[in-house]
Amino acid sequence: MATDVQSGALQGRVILVAGAHGGLGRAASIACARAGATVVLLGRKVPKLNRVYDAIAKSGERLPEPVNYPFDLEGASPDDHAELANRIGDGFGRLDGLLHCAADFRGLTSLERSDPAAFARAVHVNLTARAWLTQACLPLLRQAPDSAVVFVVDDPGRVGGAYWGGYGLAQHAAAALVGMLHAELANSPVRVSGLQPGPMRTSLRAQAYVEEDDREAVEPARYADDCVTLLSTAGVARRGQVWSPLP
Repeated sequence: MATDVQSGALQGRVILVAGAHGGLGRAASIACARAGATVVLLGRKVPKLNRVYDAIAKSGERLPEPVNYPFDLEGASPDDHAELANRIGDGFGRLDGLLHCAADFRGLTSLERSDPAAFARAVHVNLTARAWLTQACLPLLRQAPDSAVVFVVDDPGRVGGAYWGGYGLAQHAAAALVGMLHAELANSPVRVSGLQPGPMRTSLRAQAYVEEDDREAVEPARYADDCVTLLSTAGVARRGQVWSPLP
């Protein structure tokens, strides 16, 4: 259940979660619903989206009913992103938050041996698609009295090392995007911030670390309430920052 601090923190708000069926995306979507939000679940894999939908709609907690929106960030064009934003506007008349949890990482490899298509896909999903989706949603977000865009980013000190390829480069750029958008939107109702969680037990992390030897990672649910904090009015204190909460 949501804590007393988080209960009602997103009451009446509409939150779009990109990558809603991933490790943190799933946990954050459930936490946002428990905080009172109607959550638009964005993801590529419909069966996994359905499981997140069921976790919210059939929880027995009388939470706002979420909405599934199957969407392939890798293949979607800017026009597809614009259509997504239009459908949210037509369906709800508002958008109060955008949480970027979607990520693509296929394993460690040297630049010399990397597949060019895989390199380009990692840069696109982890950076370009995030920028396109944010751009498409900004007109709706500007209409809200208080709204937030939150980018989940990886530790630049770790993914800036050898073999992290397009994923590592995109994570550095996404962190820079937080500061750039914050400066551009400083006089608007749209808050921009980043969340840099610690190591989490996710399928993405398993591509780089042997699970039985991974002593640092925690369950993604540990950081779900931090996502709610940044999406709610409490996130004002973190505006323009990339926040690294303690595990």
